[in-house]
Amino acid sequence: MDVERVHKATGPSDDAPHRLDKPAVAAERVHKATGLTLFWRIVWARAYPRLVSPMREKSWLFFETLLPLLATSAYVFVYRAVDAPPEYIGFAVVGGTMTAFWLNLLWGMAMQLYWDKENGNMEAYILSPGPLMAILAGMAVGGIFLAATRAIFVLAVSSLAFNVSYQVASLPVLVLVFLLTMVALYGMGMMFAGIFLVAGRDASHLWNLLQEPIYLVAGIYFPVKALGFWVATAASIIPLTLGMDAIRQLSFASDPTLGFLSVPVEIALLTGMSVVFIFIAHRVLVVLEVIGRREGRLIERRR
Repeated sequence: MDVERVHKATGPSDDAPHRLDKPAVAAERVHKATGLTLFWRIVWARAYPRLVSPMREKSWLFFETLLPLLATSAYVFVYRAVDAPPEYIGFAVVGGTMTAFWLNLLWGMAMQLYWDKENGNMEAYILSPGPLMAILAGMAVGGIFLAATRAIFVLAVSSLAFNVSYQVASLPVLVLVFLLTMVALYGMGMMFAGIFLVAGRDASHLWNLLQEPIYLVAGIYFPVKALGFWVATAASIIPLTLGMDAIRQLSFASDPTLGFLSVPVEIALLTGMSVVFIFIAHRVLVVLEVIGRREGRLIERRR
């Protein structure tokens, strides 16, 4: 009787919750993204600010479209004044359109890591589980969209205002050339992002100094072949040079001799440049990550 009485007094009552048998709250499992899933999420997260920024700061659209349109118009009037063939007006319009992507690569990609370091964001990038390559890829995706808004406006307004007629030889090939140009161009931007981070502010000063000469040797507003074979060959290290030359050959029924190289050769070169630039960019960024995580520094020298 005593044992039975003690068991009833100390045992769990019918009204008490059975915490041992049925937990009240089930533990939630945390799924950590890895591999391609983590890479894609970082790309989307980094691209998102650049996708929505034009809608939140509409003044950027005005300055990013009006000034390039004025520069393109200046070259168009020069060609009209000297009675140049009509195709040259189209060449200037295409060049003015593609400068949107070049400027975005320069200021939105190449200098981005240096600016993030100056603003104190590089520590978060290095300590995060995501690779720097994914962060820069997100910047590239958002940057292409941001530059495309300006490029489409310049192309549409210039084509209508100056009555530019296009005769596209092959639309799929034209799209392929454009995509390869963007991949190679932004791959070069990723590579320069790591180099500029190491070089510091001096790299931006040098790049500002070379910006107009690059416009010249790349043939932004005229066929690059006019500079001569060797100058055009040296300028072909810039993907924009080969991309614009191929786009012009595919978009206008002009003299075939105005093209620097044949379109298939330029497609092959753009493909190779895409692979090489992205590979070099990956190696540079991996080295930076290793230095940052192992030694707690990026470019600072120890004293």
